[in-house]
Amino acid sequence: MPLFVFIGFVLGLAIGSFLNVVVYRVPNHRSLVSPRSACPHCSAPILPRDNIPVFSWLLLRAKCRACGAPISARYPLVELGTAITFAVVAACFLPAILEATSGLAVAAGVIRLLAYLYLGAISIALALIDLDVHRLPNVIVLPAYIVGTASVVSTALLTARLDDIVRPAIGLGGLFLFYFLMSLLYRGGMGMGDVKLAGVLGLFLAWQSWGSLAVGAFAPFLIGGLFGVVLVALRKAGRKTKIPFGPWMLLGAWVGIFGGDAIFGGYLRLVGLA
Repeated sequence: MPLFVFIGFVLGLAIGSFLNVVVYRVPNHRSLVSPRSACPHCSAPILPRDNIPVFSWLLLRAKCRACGAPISARYPLVELGTAITFAVVAACFLPAILEATSGLAVAAGVIRLLAYLYLGAISIALALIDLDVHRLPNVIVLPAYIVGTASVVSTALLTARLDDIVRPAIGLGGLFLFYFLMSLLYRGGMGMGDVKLAGVLGLFLAWQSWGSLAVGAFAPFLIGGLFGVVLVALRKAGRKTKIPFGPWMLLGAWVGIFGGDAIFGGYLRLVGLA
């Protein structure tokens, strides 16, 4: 188990390095494969030895080897954040694979793990892009419907639990419809990018459980609301300041994925319904 978690961490470092490219190039409609990465100040190509996640930034002392221009700390933070995300996801989903008693169950567990690793990767990319340009690009969001649906259906067929298809479908449709209605009621406050993302998150949340869906659907409004109140109190924002909601949707979804059942169960006990 620790070995697999470590592998997830190392894989996350590599994926995080790629996500830095995604976050910069996708909003600018640039290719992800060419040209090769270069210093934005002097255009010198980044050497392979200077492209090792986190370590190269530390060895270069946060400066370009060619021109000495500063390299933002955001790059290693994204790499490290992705590595931690992958390690946590691995720790969460690996037990089901290691405890599986059949080859089909192992295959289903691996697909599920890969699907949530994929969600983790695009969550980081989408959150950063939304913070930067206030957009959630279709080129990242829409393929997640295909990946999520294919993963749900394939695991359900492998485990012969076809009811596992119904719950994610309800989560997808329900959260998409809720956000769509919100976008009609509060024009300018909720964009279609949020609506499209809601469907993806609804699918992955409901795939976990009803508790995860309930918590993951409510948490973004609580977290985002608290953050907005803090900003207003600190006079960093006004009541009409536009704050991207995508990052809070993603953060709230992961709260639901990792702790949804425990939080929802605790709430039910608190109100006397369990």
